[in-house]
Amino acid sequence: MSDLDVAAGGTTVPLKGIRRTAARQMIAAWEAPSFQLAVEVDMTAALGVKQVLSGATVTDHIIRSCALALGRHPSVNAWYGDMSTTTFERVNIGIAVATEAGLMVPVIHDLAAAGLSVIADKRRDVVERARLGKLGMPDVTGGTFTISNLGMLGIDRFNAILNVPQVAILAVGSTRPRYVLADGEAMWRETAEFTLTCDHRAVDGATGARFLGEIKNLVEQAPLAD
Repeated sequence: MSDLDVAAGGTTVPLKGIRRTAARQMIAAWEAPSFQLAVEVDMTAALGVKQVLSGATVTDHIIRSCALALGRHPSVNAWYGDMSTTTFERVNIGIAVATEAGLMVPVIHDLAAAGLSVIADKRRDVVERARLGKLGMPDVTGGTFTISNLGMLGIDRFNAILNVPQVAILAVGSTRPRYVLADGEAMWRETAEFTLTCDHRAVDGATGARFLGEIKNLVEQAPLAD
């Protein structure tokens, strides 16, 4: 007797299309020798993004910061495959989106020189289409880096699974007031935990640390509209 026989009344739904592709990628991700790096990021300036651009979100500021950091650290804007790495000039960032059909990772393309307003428009478009189930394969392929943000669900810190063949993914936790030492004084600041997962076959610890430090510095700067 199988487990399905014991669990009488169960319904089996085969994975298809984007969900099937995503499942295969997650299996492949476990083969990668990965490691994690984490930093605490001061989000005080980032929280003012709506005052800079109506309709923009903290996520848009994070996406822009990652795009700039990837341009400065091209070895992280890469894929690993067949004992080789491929780096890209184009910066295409995937963002994890929870939908009724499950997790989707639509890709926002061509962000190397994109301003905040462009990023906000592109992000709104792909997120809306993801939630409506209107993404096509071009919308979920070609990514060179991925951001997974669970902060809005109250998660303080987590390790994201690599979105292979990409060599790195950023996990963003919730923004909370924390008592920290800043400018030589103890004070309450809005901070969040950023955790970078890297494929050690393509990215070593020092490279990952410098890249994550670049993201931290960029996010902590005041957002600019363009």
